[in-house]
Amino acid sequence: MIRPILAIVGRPNVGKSTLFNRLVGRRRSLVHDVPGVTRDRLYGTVTHERWQATVVDTGGFDPTTESDLVAAVRAQVMLAIEEADLVIFVVDGRAGLTGLDEEIAGILRKSERPIVVAVNKIDGGGQEDALTDFYRLGFQTLQTVSGEHGRGVAELLETARALAPPPVVETHAEGVRVAIIGRPNVGKSSLVNAVLGEPRVLVHVLPGTTRDSVDTPVTFRDRPYLLIDTAGIRRKGRVTETLEKLSVVMALKSLERADVAVLVMDASEGVTAQDAHIAGYAHEAGRAIVLAVNKWDLVPPDLVGKADVTAQIHERLPFLDYAPICFISAIKGWGLRDLFDTVDTVAGEARKRLQPGELISIFRQAVERRPISSRGAPLRVHSVQQVAVSPPTFAVKVNWAGKLHFSYERYLVNSLRHAAGFAGSPIRLLLRHAPRRKSLGGGRQPSHRKGNSARGSR
Repeated sequence: MIRPILAIVGRPNVGKSTLFNRLVGRRRSLVHDVPGVTRDRLYGTVTHERWQATVVDTGGFDPTTESDLVAAVRAQVMLAIEEADLVIFVVDGRAGLTGLDEEIAGILRKSERPIVVAVNKIDGGGQEDALTDFYRLGFQTLQTVSGEHGRGVAELLETARALAPPPVVETHAEGVRVAIIGRPNVGKSSLVNAVLGEPRVLVHVLPGTTRDSVDTPVTFRDRPYLLIDTAGIRRKGRVTETLEKLSVVMALKSLERADVAVLVMDASEGVTAQDAHIAGYAHEAGRAIVLAVNKWDLVPPDLVGKADVTAQIHERLPFLDYAPICFISAIKGWGLRDLFDTVDTVAGEARKRLQPGELISIFRQAVERRPISSRGAPLRVHSVQQVAVSPPTFAVKVNWAGKLHFSYERYLVNSLRHAAGFAGSPIRLLLRHAPRRKSLGGGRQPSHRKGNSARGSR
């Protein structure tokens, strides 16, 4: 369904993100008592009774400041207004009308969009006098709200529903959900913009420009995707500011929502310790993974080759030996087709299911090739069943569990991968102890236990 788009705009620190979180019903946008926390456009879905709309949170709009970053934020706000069906202009009811509010109002009047002025931070009765000054902005529709406490939000949505166009049934699916992850300034947002063909995500030379996780529906080569551009993840020991810590949490939550994680690395810098930590987050989250070596256009062809970089990745990220590697340039647009073909492949592999008969054969053959024993009892596989996908997870019943060395578990995983694929996806093994069969007489017969175990494994 194509929902009407509601853009939330206003000067810095008037409570736009707090109102956004209240509308979408969860903590989707970062909230902090520092002006300018939200920089990118952030999308979410608001539901009121049976009506739904897409709501867009934007960075604080200051048309008077000319610094590069603030100018980029202003451009993002202008794009949000341009694509919006209705604008919610948030002002601070406690602080009163400011000159900056009046300047923003002048810009909004030129947009020819329906405007609802949300006078925020009105937390109780008796504060409606705050509306008087804001009528000077020249907009007919004003609504007092408290984003923090939810006061007046239902009335605000009723007004928005009356002014916005009705939803339209869409004809395409969301598609594969792809989280674009990586340390700061490796080109994640540039990759999203290259796929989309427009500056949907703010790109700036300063590391850490993207602080929120930004969802972007996109159709690439006639196939739908949902791209999740995440804040650059730093190592926990180096995440000192509260805001930076919140950004890491958002990025990790984005991994939980994704089908595939594209780990973007900088070809000009090689594999760093931070790359390894971020790769570990994706691996532990159980996401299918594609490694994207970005900025390949900056590497002189006679200096290093793809084989050398691949060898370095396998050496420094040995736990991701299952992840395919793509070489791209987001700025030049190189390698994007190959990247998304690979994304489709690993997404399909992560959802693949195998039958118990095929699985028991694979595991028993693996044990026969490399037999092991504990206290004289050889390892025997009684049954194998796939219990989950994304990541593929297998319950394996053996005659003794809890004693397998991690290297043998890795051998079993590699044997399964060699026989059945699952390219790009981590594999989980749940080793469980198979109960011993009781004798027909019900008494203890130690002399027959070994024989019974052997017969049960045939």
